[in-house]
Amino acid sequence: MAELTLFLSAFLAATILPFSSEAAFLLALSEGMPTLNALLSASFGNILAIFLNYYLGYALYEKTHTKLVASSFGRKAYSIGHKYGYGALFLSWLPLVGDPITIVAGLLRLKFFWFVVIAGSLRFLRYYFLTLMV
Repeated sequence: MAELTLFLSAFLAATILPFSSEAAFLLALSEGMPTLNALLSASFGNILAIFLNYYLGYALYEKTHTKLVASSFGRKAYSIGHKYGYGALFLSWLPLVGDPITIVAGLLRLKFFWFVVIAGSLRFLRYYFLTLMV
């Protein structure tokens, strides 16, 4: 049951809701949850949520692309997004800015494989490093 709670808190924290999965993760560890269970529960919840974010952005493409490229500023922003999009994914583990980056990745239709490799592994590594700190 505690694993499900941690999974859900990590999932919700990776949406645009202002919620700290790190606090829930550390609390679970301090309450005696086995490290592997906590690591897997939090990682899977967080990673599934960024998949949802990606697909939300992907679904918004049709509605936003036409408006975005209609202006010179929009075309420039879209071009910059494609140029630096994969690099920006390396910031996707950060609180506050990371979750919107995962939505923009879908909006820009970055390759899902690289999205998973970069953003997914960083989400896992964030929790892994937290386990090393306790």
